[in-house]
Amino acid sequence: MEATVAGSGGEPMLACPEIGLPRLYRGKVREMFEAGPERLLMVATDRLSAFDVVFDQGIPGKGEVLTRLSALWFGATAGIVPGHMLSMDLAGLGLAEPAVRLLSGRAMLVRRAARIDVECVVRGYLAGSGWREYQRQGTVCGIPLPPGLRLNDRLPEPVFTPALKNDTGHDENVSFDVVASRFGAEVAQRLRDLSLRLYAFGAERCARVGILLADTKFEFGMAAGSLTLIDEVFTPDSSRFWPADRHHPGQPIDSLDKQPIRDYAQSTGWNLEPPAPRLPPEIVARCAERYREALARVQAAL
Repeated sequence: MEATVAGSGGEPMLACPEIGLPRLYRGKVREMFEAGPERLLMVATDRLSAFDVVFDQGIPGKGEVLTRLSALWFGATAGIVPGHMLSMDLAGLGLAEPAVRLLSGRAMLVRRAARIDVECVVRGYLAGSGWREYQRQGTVCGIPLPPGLRLNDRLPEPVFTPALKNDTGHDENVSFDVVASRFGAEVAQRLRDLSLRLYAFGAERCARVGILLADTKFEFGMAAGSLTLIDEVFTPDSSRFWPADRHHPGQPIDSLDKQPIRDYAQSTGWNLEPPAPRLPPEIVARCAERYREALARVQAAL
């Protein structure tokens, strides 16, 4: 075993243990293992990443919430774009029973895909870094917006604001033209079109259960020659979920995601570079509660 894993006391799983499969990759939250020529085992730990920095503490149960939510959304969005998820059934991998118990609910078998290194962000509301940029220059990721918008206002229409991925540091916000020049105009157009279609679908489904999908991000890869949705979909890690009855433009929102972490971390004067500040237990507990509520609501919508 390495680092801390989930145990009977409910402590967070900060690293996946050795499970008898070759480990191929360790990201900020997920770890990937070899599971055959065309398959990978993707495990979501409870590690916490905010502002592209991994915290020393995790959120208990977060990995299970991320995996179960993504599984629901991969199924629901298959008519828009194929996803890389194959199954959450771990049988047939040759894992020992303790590993199966540990990974159940937080691991899924996925198709192997060549990742396109773009975070495909769609923003429907003016929040976070978009709000800070708008205050300075009236734009979001360089896209001009009408004057007079308030914090958390709904945008006239959702906007696609891509970023180049950085697995170890801050992602880099770039223009659509930069994505087109690096990956080709056709790929860039498909990434934008699919991201906007997925956002519209997710926003409509979330609205059924009183959630505003303020913004979200997608990742795509190429699998068997086809553009494929990968990683996670509409989770509290990749999205801002706002309870509609708590949305008051111009005011902060008590959201169903890791916003309590962001708010607390910024209140400490942290410069958003490693190491991240230590989180009080009550902040961790509030965040875990929001993740669980997001899962319960989305299950009702799907």
